[in-house]
Amino acid sequence: MRSDVFFVVCLVVGGIVFAAALALGNDYYFFAGYVVLQYVVLSTAWNILGGYCGYVNFGSAAFFALGAYTTVAMHRLHPMPIPVDVVFGGVVSGVVGLGMGYLTLRLRGAFFAIATLALAVVLQTLIVNWDYVGGSRGAYIVRPESIAPFGNYIKYLFMIMMLLAVGSVTVARVIERSRLGYGFATIRDDELAAEASGVPTLRLKLIATTISGALMGMAGAPFPYYIGFLQPTSAFGLEYAVNSIAMPLIGGTTSWVGPLIGAILLGSLQQIATVTISSAVNLLIVGFLLVGFVIAAPNGVIGLVHKYIQHKPIGRVGRRKIEADAPKAAP
Repeated sequence: MRSDVFFVVCLVVGGIVFAAALALGNDYYFFAGYVVLQYVVLSTAWNILGGYCGYVNFGSAAFFALGAYTTVAMHRLHPMPIPVDVVFGGVVSGVVGLGMGYLTLRLRGAFFAIATLALAVVLQTLIVNWDYVGGSRGAYIVRPESIAPFGNYIKYLFMIMMLLAVGSVTVARVIERSRLGYGFATIRDDELAAEASGVPTLRLKLIATTISGALMGMAGAPFPYYIGFLQPTSAFGLEYAVNSIAMPLIGGTTSWVGPLIGAILLGSLQQIATVTISSAVNLLIVGFLLVGFVIAAPNGVIGLVHKYIQHKPIGRVGRRKIEADAPKAAP
């Protein structure tokens, strides 16, 4: 399927989901759906660097928070429409991602992961001491009650996040099927061999960190309007870093489908647990599922499907065809 056709199909599916949420007649589905779609963007963005290139990034919350605080800074300077805030959040986070990559991508394995975690700590310290965006006290973002033609403002936010999710999935699919994706795969499989073969590994990794950081920043840009009161502990929350890693691992990191499946599965379970039990068990659910999948299905849901297809027993018709096509033994 061509990329433009795939994008249109995703838009149609998104429209159907939006219409279904409207038909249910309860705004809670928009609140919960916003969170799930937010995780779709975050997990897809993480997978571009962590799945395609094999570089584990523990700084997802930092890029998410950068997008959120870019919106706060723009709101203090001059309130802008949310789509403009999304663009600015993506640009700022993308530039920071490029700088982080330039400083840390010469490290590999656990050393790179620790460096990305240190980046999150440094950025959180800067935000806590930056009074213009609220500092440790936090910042209020007063959103309107309604907006035409959506009515309730949460429906508008849901639609924006839906478009971001469709865009991020389309970008990931295009990358996976392009020369850029093939270059990422060579880095993941054997970076030294790729360098010896003339692959510009550093340039490709910088592209991956920039795209990944930009998408995470775009996911965080509408967050202040969703939550109403933004503080460092909510923007740099542990759940964003953990979920953005766990969802691709559960779904499968080698394809754009994996993060999508993981985000919908894990995000929906967390929203159900929040309503029925408590939001405190969300990370517990992530832990149990992550451990279970690492033991039983290290390649995620996608790996399980591929394994089932490869080992699927041949039916009687297929067996007869194989026997008919097989060369007969010489007398």
